[in-house]
Amino acid sequence: MYKAFSLALLVGGVALVIFGISASQSLSSDISRFFTGSPTDKAIWMLLGGAVLSIVGLAGLLRRSKTSA
Repeated sequence: MYKAFSLALLVGGVALVIFGISASQSLSSDISRFFTGSPTDKAIWMLLGGAVLSIVGLAGLLRRSKTSA
């Protein structure tokens, strides 16, 4: 059950990173980048959130399960 949750976090994180990249290349991000030098806050938060979720999901998948022998 724990592995399924970790896999869901990893998939959700990758999806957020993909949407964040797409949002950072949008017209509104281009306008924001022109005036402020950085993309929109929405794009940045999606990229950061996706990276964190991906790392947590990957760590959960790579973690050894505790089983009593």
